[in-house]
Amino acid sequence: MLRVTRTPIVPTALLRAMRDPAAGAVVTFLGTTRNENAGRRVVRLEYEAFSRMAEREMRALAATATKRWTLRKVAMVHRIGIVPVGEASVAIAVSAGHRAEAFAACRWLIDRLKEIVPIWKREHFRGGQVWIGPQQGIPETSAGRTASRGTSARGGRRHAPRRGDR
Repeated sequence: MLRVTRTPIVPTALLRAMRDPAAGAVVTFLGTTRNENAGRRVVRLEYEAFSRMAEREMRALAATATKRWTLRKVAMVHRIGIVPVGEASVAIAVSAGHRAEAFAACRWLIDRLKEIVPIWKREHFRGGQVWIGPQQGIPETSAGRTASRGTSARGGRRHAPRRGDR
């Protein structure tokens, strides 16, 4: 289950997808729309994506994580379109033999998804709207730096989509 969707995310479906008799741990992350950001009252979020490209990147991330942490199963779902306050916009679930692997992989997957996968977020708040760029929320490196805003992990520029690019 690696997909971009316009429909609400169903966490129980992700948990069912993680069933595996060899899994001793299942870790999930559910990112939801909160009602405040940077001192502004958020009304809703709106996501846009190049769906096929986003799903291809999700598959690559899942394959990398599976090898790195010996995962049993991986699921990543990201919603596009309007996501009201309180609803999930992204969900990640991983199963592994042990909890340490599952926690580490889940954290790595959400961080890389936000950094690499071509999905853009527009925050609608009282009085306006703004595109939220990639890299926001990505933890600092051990040297105390983050990758520059607006660049992908592959070094190319990342921009909010223009009309007709979708």
